Amino acid sequence: MAFPMDRPRRLRSTPAMRRLAAETRVHPADLVLPMFVREGLTEPRPIDAMPGVVQHTLDSLRRAAAEAVADGVGGLMIFGVPERRDAQGSGATDPSGILNVAIRSLAADLGDATVLMADLCLDEFTDHGHCGVLGDDGTVDNDATLERYAEMGVALAEAGAHLVGTSGMMDGQVGAVRAALDAAAHPQTGIIGYAAKYASACYGPFREAVESALRGDRRSYQLDPANRRAGAREVALDLAEGADMVIVKPAGWYLDVLSDAAAVSSVPVAAYQVSGEYSMIQAAASRGWIDLDDAVRESLTAIRRAGADVILTYWAAEVAAGRRSGRFSWA
Repeated sequence: MAFPMDRPRRLRSTPAMRRLAAETRVHPADLVLPMFVREGLTEPRPIDAMPGVVQHTLDSLRRAAAEAVADGVGGLMIFGVPERRDAQGSGATDPSGILNVAIRSLAADLGDATVLMADLCLDEFTDHGHCGVLGDDGTVDNDATLERYAEMGVALAEAGAHLVGTSGMMDGQVGAVRAALDAAAHPQTGIIGYAAKYASACYGPFREAVESALRGDRRSYQLDPANRRAGAREVALDLAEGADMVIVKPAGWYLDVLSDAAAVSSVPVAAYQVSGEYSMIQAAASRGWIDLDDAVRESLTAIRRAGADVILTYWAAEVAAGRRSGRFSWA
């Protein structure tokens, strides 16, 4: 009888052996927790399409943020949901607007104990739901939008954000915000360039979370899901404009684009496990079709294995809290 000369199963024989031989691990410090804060709430409001995720009040945001940081989550990405909106997204740059107030409060509470990130985009603040200013023809005016992004970047820096996330997918957005930050004496404020953000079907639950007013779609500025090379081009442009970190979004459905970005980037590469990815796993687990913990662990491992240095995920706090008990463990 012939026997195999190579026996890879030896390194899979026990849990201890598998831990020792593991090539990829995820640590809470690699994770960023996206959080929503809504103006005018008196108590947290559950988001139907994202079980376990809420729109926070300012007070509940502060408590949840402190808990996540104490458990070791690496950073927080804050999204603001205002009560009133207009065509210019004025609330985005208003010092008393919900996002700027929230960032200021978290900066006072947490200081440099975490990396405080803010979404730099107008879609939550516009009454038309687009990520920028509309021109006379009803389309998004790229260069007029850059002026608003520059103002918003400075407002967020003054509120205390360590990093601002340019998620609108306007041409030249990183360079415009970098120039504005430097001119306003905020050279220390970094930029997360949403370099490869695709026009995905996976954003639906997020739009409920921010009560989006969007009609139509964003395909004229977000990337076509069919195009891989376009993602690499956008990454290169954001790096050239001075991004301190670049993001691929969504994460799990674009692992090829993520791998491409990781291969060429001279700065950390992040990936955003978006609302639809979260909600699909939650829904399947609630029906008993998959095991939730195993699916969360495997999905994060896949994103990390593809090259992400940082992962934005709605499970960040849960994973961090579960690490001590062994519920979520890669080591």
